[in-house]
Amino acid sequence: MAMSLGFHILFAVAGMAMPLLMVIAQWRHQRTGEPVFLELAHRWAKGTAILFAVGAVSGTVLSFELGLLWPRFMQYAGPLIGMPFSLEGFAFFLEAIFLGLYLYGWKRLSPRVHLLCGVGVAICGLASGVFVVAVNAFMNTPGGLVLEGGKVVEFDPWIAFFSASFPTQAAHTALSAYSAVSFAVLGIHAWRLRVDPHSAFHQRALEIALAMAIVSTPLQIFSGDRSAKHLAEHQPVKLAAAEAVFQTTRRAGLSLGGWPDEEARKLRYALEIPAALSILGKGSPDAEIAGLDQVPRGDWPPIAVVHLAFQLMVGCGMAMLGVCALGGLLWWRKRQFDRRFLGLAMASGPLGLIAIEAGWTVTEVGRQPWVLRGLMRTADAVTPMPGLIVPFTAFTVLYLILGLVVVVLLRAHVFDVPKSRP
Repeated sequence: MAMSLGFHILFAVAGMAMPLLMVIAQWRHQRTGEPVFLELAHRWAKGTAILFAVGAVSGTVLSFELGLLWPRFMQYAGPLIGMPFSLEGFAFFLEAIFLGLYLYGWKRLSPRVHLLCGVGVAICGLASGVFVVAVNAFMNTPGGLVLEGGKVVEFDPWIAFFSASFPTQAAHTALSAYSAVSFAVLGIHAWRLRVDPHSAFHQRALEIALAMAIVSTPLQIFSGDRSAKHLAEHQPVKLAAAEAVFQTTRRAGLSLGGWPDEEARKLRYALEIPAALSILGKGSPDAEIAGLDQVPRGDWPPIAVVHLAFQLMVGCGMAMLGVCALGGLLWWRKRQFDRRFLGLAMASGPLGLIAIEAGWTVTEVGRQPWVLRGLMRTADAVTPMPGLIVPFTAFTVLYLILGLVVVVLLRAHVFDVPKSRP
């Protein structure tokens, strides 16, 4: 399940963010009349279609895995999470309809209607991701149900949908998608621009991707601050694991790096910013941050995994913010990018996707040992099936093949354009 999610999330965030890039490119063509923007819209639309198709395949696998591997969880929580999953299905099918109209409507629809179809793809792609996040938010902070004898006897699906985690988690995920995809596109077009410095196609693509990154990345950092405050209030164990806070303390410092020693209950080899975690979590340097000592040892998540994933996520985010600042400054001063910045953009291209994988690791592993926090343990929800190595190997091979196909198709249909003449 973890391997399937790790693969699928790359296509899920692409489905949320790539349509916005193609819409911006087409809108720029309609405003300026420059043919290069129309070519960008065409190629990014092809990329969106390729990623959409593969995401549909990997998403279907996940739906089967929910039923096969987690039937006890689905029996328990199915009535509560059915609504967001159903809404996600509606959004997915609407996205497919709008994408079909967009791909085949270039000469059949008026420019305004065609652009609106692209906007429909962007909105439905975003909504589809948000509806799935609502399910995960419910798993982190369950609500809207009444239990008797360990069974759900009454529930309110709207309260379950709008759980305490939903606002911050949905905003953080959406902004992460825009930031990560813009950096991936930025890195790829920077690479092609180094090969062909006179390419107007890659130059314009770089400008659009950088603009999207400059807007989304600072907002994503701000949403991360709101998420930290939410964790301090509603999921203190996850925050304690992320920062390896073993003892409840006031003026808690923010740790940079380090290795958690669970036996000694210490974080070793870390640099610490005094009182920064108290400010980040509760807005005051004197605030108390709950430590892992507040819960039994058996309810601790895997501290090392959560801490290292959290450090990786934050490190990537801050590096991306620095690249945005430098890129914005260069564009404001020179209206062009030198080879050194293009090299930096290439190197930073994967950072957003790495941060997303690390962030979801914090979200999922940091909730352990609970699949529904405080209500159902993961060990009680999973089906103990023998012989899982066979489907695991088969799906791993399938994902490797799909990944290779995606790379080949994207290179042929999106990023390879005829080399410009000086």
